[in-house]
Amino acid sequence: MASVYNEISGNKIRTFLIMFLFIGIITAFFYIIGLFFGSPTTYFAVGMGFSLFSSVGSYFFSDKIVLMTTGAKPATKKDFFDFYTVTENLSMASGTPMPKLYVVDDPAPNAFATGRDPQHAVVAATTGLLSMMNRSELEGVIAHELSHIKNYDILLSSVVAVLVGTIALVADWVMRSMWWGGGDNEDRGKRNPIMFVILIVSLILAPIAATLIQLAISRRREFLADASGALTTRYPEGLARALGKIAAYPYTMRSATSATEHLFIENPFKKKGKKESWLMSLFSTHPPVDERIRILRSM
Repeated sequence: MASVYNEISGNKIRTFLIMFLFIGIITAFFYIIGLFFGSPTTYFAVGMGFSLFSSVGSYFFSDKIVLMTTGAKPATKKDFFDFYTVTENLSMASGTPMPKLYVVDDPAPNAFATGRDPQHAVVAATTGLLSMMNRSELEGVIAHELSHIKNYDILLSSVVAVLVGTIALVADWVMRSMWWGGGDNEDRGKRNPIMFVILIVSLILAPIAATLIQLAISRRREFLADASGALTTRYPEGLARALGKIAAYPYTMRSATSATEHLFIENPFKKKGKKESWLMSLFSTHPPVDERIRILRSM
């Protein structure tokens, strides 16, 4: 029990550390842009304001942003009876408030949880998952997602999804502005070529930094949620079979993005039959599904 409380506390601390790191990266990024365009103070102030606004917004509205990004719609008990009743029963068993339920219209089986705390939590599942899983497999998936809620993984993951997407958008916006705008040829000729090189390097490194922040969300949380979910259902085989079905599906998700990739129970971009190299698996947002299934079946 103490380790679970430590994990919850650690997730809260990591969330705010990542938010401060994001503020620093964006502010520095805008400052470098300002040096290139000859007004570093103005761009520094804009970067600071923009990053603060994005960080606060991601804390309070990350769940809504994630749901909008994935195209999730509210799930009613009438239309998704098993989804609703399984979540209701497991919420009572795990001692967590009943989350809001959403459905993503996507044939690829997958699921995720989002929100800032157990009182403002959401569990979303794809139509593919709900049609493919039997009740015991669905229980395994939902128990896994409720464990993320209980452990406050959702706050950390949702905030990172928004911030990673923001960094990517800013980098893309600056790159497009440079090539399609940024003053006339005479102004461009007066600019320091060294600053131009520094700006280009920053444009390359900013998305990489965002990816590293995303990978800082430890893959250990997936193992912990697997174990906690199996403890809730008392049937590890249900989740093991569900993970096997999800991993075996041959097509990627249409509604997932690189910013939300780490939210899902399994990598939404992994294709059947495509073997990951050891280097790619090292930088994957999810641990190998075979290892997760092996651990579940050894419980």
